[in-house]
Amino acid sequence: MRSLASPLNTPPNLSSHSCLAPQLPKLLLPSFRIPSKPAVCRVFCSQSLGSPPDSGSERNFDPISLFRSITDWSDEIKERGMRQRRLLYNHGSWQAHRSSLRHVRHLLSSLTSRVILSLVPPVLVFTAFAAALAAYNTAAAAQLLPGPFPVLRASSLPYQLTAPALALLLVFRTEASYSRFEEGRKVWARVMVGTADFAREVMGGVEAEVDLDLRKALLNYIMAFPVALKCHVIYGSDIKQDLRNLLEEDDIGVILGSKHRPRCIIEFISQSLQLLHLDEAKRHILESKISCFHEGIGACEQLMGIPIPLSYTRLTSRFLVLWHLTLPIILWDDCNWIVVPATFISAASLFCIEEVGVLIEEPFPMLALDELCNLVHDSIQEAIAMESVVKVQLLSKKKSHSKKCSTNGRPSSS
Repeated sequence: MRSLASPLNTPPNLSSHSCLAPQLPKLLLPSFRIPSKPAVCRVFCSQSLGSPPDSGSERNFDPISLFRSITDWSDEIKERGMRQRRLLYNHGSWQAHRSSLRHVRHLLSSLTSRVILSLVPPVLVFTAFAAALAAYNTAAAAQLLPGPFPVLRASSLPYQLTAPALALLLVFRTEASYSRFEEGRKVWARVMVGTADFAREVMGGVEAEVDLDLRKALLNYIMAFPVALKCHVIYGSDIKQDLRNLLEEDDIGVILGSKHRPRCIIEFISQSLQLLHLDEAKRHILESKISCFHEGIGACEQLMGIPIPLSYTRLTSRFLVLWHLTLPIILWDDCNWIVVPATFISAASLFCIEEVGVLIEEPFPMLALDELCNLVHDSIQEAIAMESVVKVQLLSKKKSHSKKCSTNGRPSSS
């Protein structure tokens, strides 16, 4: 059965996006095509399986296709935001973060927030449902409907009893997601520290005069591991482009051909250590540093493969949906038509909290992993560049100190 059209693969004569275009900011409309002809939505009926739809199946309005277009658009905005590159904070960033104007800035950027835009489908549905129920109750109260149609109203006592349960459920859901985010941050902190420590041990334990080329290649493999792990846990990363400035083309080809690329780089590191001219004590110390990389892979794959229990996520979603479907009925006696903005504010607020919990449940796209990899790479490169300079400086000091000493070990009187 053919699925309904989405904004990414819409046929040229399908233009349901034009119904939504006037309500969206111009910055967020690259995926919408506004045609010059009147909007016509094509409906693919189940009777036309295996055959293209004919011109007789066209209708002027299809709410299902329109809603599907809106959801696809909001999902595209969300996934585009997940692929954005995060930046590490500096002094200027922290100053702007605690600025007194931050509330105005955050309010003005609401229409470009991926969290808010991803909530357009549910908030739109519940607000439209509240408006429809308000119109029905108004018509029923004025006896404008044929037949005995009752006004839909109920006591607010059930909501007063269940409101604390919903609040606790949202708090616990967000807290569980943040704990995963914090765990992912700690895992990457250990990987960064382990990478820098491994490179320091190689620079201090391997003589550059004996294994110059192999030592340089080993340091490049060590710097390439965080990059490969970052590409392993973030969907859509270009590992070939990220490793181009670190490894040679033949090494990149071997890594790209492997099923598990971070472990392939670990194999490069292990084989390089076996080829170095080292005594067994130094070799054992360097090989023990690889355990940090294995632990990082295991922790990252557990966070990626094991989400918060799905029953917890489903319960939160179902609770929110049932809450907002019945909210207009509960508030009708006290609010009348104000149930429409009240439902909008409630849905936007509570679903936003739930959406933040879902986003940070996958921690790695939320972390500035590109910046962290660049930071550890720059620190190791700086240490390599400073190694020879510091060594020459210390040797010159040693020679000058020996010249000031007499032959019997006592300092000269000059």
